[in-house]
Amino acid sequence: MAVPVPTSWEAYIVDFVPHASMDTAHHMILYGCKTPYATQGYWDCGKELGTCLDQAKIMYAWARNAPPTKLPKDVGFKVGGDTRINYFVLQIHYGDVTNFRDHHRDCSGLTLRMTSKPQPFIAGMYLMMSVDTVIPPGKKVTNADIACTYTSSPMYPFAFRTHTHSLGKVVSGYRVRNGQWTQIGRQSPLLPQAFYPVANTIDVKNGDILAARCVFTGEGRTTNTQIGGTSNDEMCNFYIMYYMDNSRAVPYMSCGDDSSSELFRNIPSEANIPIPVSPDHMMSMKHESAPQKDVVDLQEPKREEEVLDQGAHLVEVSDWPEADLQLGQVSGLALNSNGDLIIFHRGDHIWGINSFINGIYQQKDLGPIQQSTIMVVDPVKGKVLKASGRNMFYMPHGITTDKDDNYWVTDVALHQVIKLSSDGKDRQLLVLGEAFEPGSDKKHFCQPTDVAVDPVTGNVYVSDGYCNSRILKFSPEGKYISHWGAGSLDRKRRVPFWIPHSLAFLPDKRELCVADRDNGRIQCFRADTGEFVKEIKKEQFGGEVFAIAYSPAQGGLIYAVNGEPPYGQATPLQGFVINYSTKEILDSFSPDTQKFKLPHDIVVTADGSVFVGDAASDSVIKFVLSAKAEHRSVKKGGIEVQEIEETETFVQANLKPLPKFPPQHPVAAVQKMQEPSQTQPQQPPAAPEEKTTLKTVANQSARGMSTAIITTLLLVPLVLVITIGVFIRWKRGRMYSDDCQVKLDSSGSAGGILGKIRGKAAGSLNLGNFFASHKGYTRHGFDRLSTEGSDLEKDDEDGTDSENEEYSAPPAPMSSS
Repeated sequence: MAVPVPTSWEAYIVDFVPHASMDTAHHMILYGCKTPYATQGYWDCGKELGTCLDQAKIMYAWARNAPPTKLPKDVGFKVGGDTRINYFVLQIHYGDVTNFRDHHRDCSGLTLRMTSKPQPFIAGMYLMMSVDTVIPPGKKVTNADIACTYTSSPMYPFAFRTHTHSLGKVVSGYRVRNGQWTQIGRQSPLLPQAFYPVANTIDVKNGDILAARCVFTGEGRTTNTQIGGTSNDEMCNFYIMYYMDNSRAVPYMSCGDDSSSELFRNIPSEANIPIPVSPDHMMSMKHESAPQKDVVDLQEPKREEEVLDQGAHLVEVSDWPEADLQLGQVSGLALNSNGDLIIFHRGDHIWGINSFINGIYQQKDLGPIQQSTIMVVDPVKGKVLKASGRNMFYMPHGITTDKDDNYWVTDVALHQVIKLSSDGKDRQLLVLGEAFEPGSDKKHFCQPTDVAVDPVTGNVYVSDGYCNSRILKFSPEGKYISHWGAGSLDRKRRVPFWIPHSLAFLPDKRELCVADRDNGRIQCFRADTGEFVKEIKKEQFGGEVFAIAYSPAQGGLIYAVNGEPPYGQATPLQGFVINYSTKEILDSFSPDTQKFKLPHDIVVTADGSVFVGDAASDSVIKFVLSAKAEHRSVKKGGIEVQEIEETETFVQANLKPLPKFPPQHPVAAVQKMQEPSQTQPQQPPAAPEEKTTLKTVANQSARGMSTAIITTLLLVPLVLVITIGVFIRWKRGRMYSDDCQVKLDSSGSAGGILGKIRGKAAGSLNLGNFFASHKGYTRHGFDRLSTEGSDLEKDDEDGTDSENEEYSAPPAPMSSS
């Protein structure tokens, strides 16, 4: 159904608020166009000619109880005026007709929050798609490569989205400048096809090449698979959501050129590495509604989880833990798959000035630590759930877990890396290095500090350590693969590691980051090759970075703790939250009831809670997110609500779903929202006067008489109109049986994950019309095709468009040009 843009002047959409439930609507797509297919009533998008008579521009999409979508600050979609977007067209896809057997009407819809205030940056969509790819049956790998030379004003990507059908394994997009490939985004199209934050904060300028690759498999097919709109066809789409300066903005662009093989010879190898998808995620892709609410909860990401936002700050939980944990020097922290906190500590052993000479442990005669050195703790109350690790370690240091919850630990006295079972039986599953024998070859370590495990490949990374300055890579079975040293953008000025002390694996970026302790820096490397990617070094670190952790929220957040340097002026001991892409410090934190003495390790949970292990105070300190006093954003159910001046437009279905009823017109209500400064406080009613003069009463009576007459004359037609309206409403209510029932799922749709991307598909052309006219393709199957062929399919295995997740993109940097 079509709704006119509620203003003839230019306006800017800055917020999309859905009013829908996956129990009723499978997904909604909002288009913008100059001339819609129809302006009255509604039409069947699966059988009629299309959405718009001119170019259809996707502006928003919703699915699976996705939260509201807010664009970055100072960024908006421009509509009205001379933008050729004079109508909004709302398209709703329904998954299961049985949802309408209770004869309720569907009132699914959207609120578009708009402002007439010109925005410095205009949002846009760049669609890259392959049109000629053929996937041979049985062939394990087929690449679809797309590349175009960019020829417009500078644009700044801030989000990306991938789309294929069931044969797609991974889709990657890049900017190529002077032969250098910079990743924009990479994702499995079998995961929820929401928009995700870009991997790197970059610009795209005139002369750059935008390149994308989709990797397919033809296994299981008996005939060629081509690009098309049915479940038996495939698609290869890479969407880039970007912003541009208002004065030179081009809001919709596309690229459909097949690339030369010469260009793609240099594409990073990561583009062909599939991203694994768990069965749980695959279940969530199915189109039918889950029969039970609790099943949906298991399949959906937790909406109540919050991650760091600009309006949040980490503060200490002063009453955690509720009971004394009786720890020694806390050297390592980790999390298991249940989210439980794992503490690695030294019991009654203390690393002192006489513990090591030239890397060799001097207190071997003390024997191993008799206390339980590994404690599994409830992260909420701090209760000990399980303890193990007796009589095994001499000087514990680092700990991590793998996908099977096995422990990987380092002991700087033993010079070993040990894989332990987590069943409490202390079974050694694998040992790397020789006990009490330091070395620098492939089979020896010298005081190794930490371990990281790739959850996909199972490969093991070891930071080695106090004597050696290297990172070693092993297979899951402990076979040596490679090693490397520090990196630098200027290879001639490469500064070696100075105690690589802590590791963090970045699964979404396929990178390994290292806390290079005494160099006061964080360095990140490609996990597969060890190739240097970036360095983060800040004055606030004070020359020491002891430990790091990683969260994929908000495009990637690195959590770090510093330490006191052995030389120079000490800076405050504190924790940091760092934007991976921009390297900006978003927050710094420290405890209120005590001081950091020697913060040694850090972990971050899925809900944004942070634990820091302090080796000098023998304690673990918990931090949680709390709203800063200067940020008074209203939050409802985890979704941030900001006051937007001027206009709200409500686009609602408000039509009967059953064919036996005549079609109803869509409803569009335009409301004016007062700015806070314009709101006048209501005056309290004055107290009745006890004494009045006769003259005053007479004057009041005369005025009251004239006022009553005028009021009566005005009210008579108003009452008549209301009476007629009530009668019509009653008649319609009889026809529909019940009032509008919007099946809103409060638990599923209320909690947004603040920090993740919001929104879904958008494109610059109607793919149905495009494919129908391209190289002899028939129109069969494309009548229904916008940009989401698989959204319309009933094949469970091909359900690729499932849900949207919310995010706050990085603030738009001012253009340098």
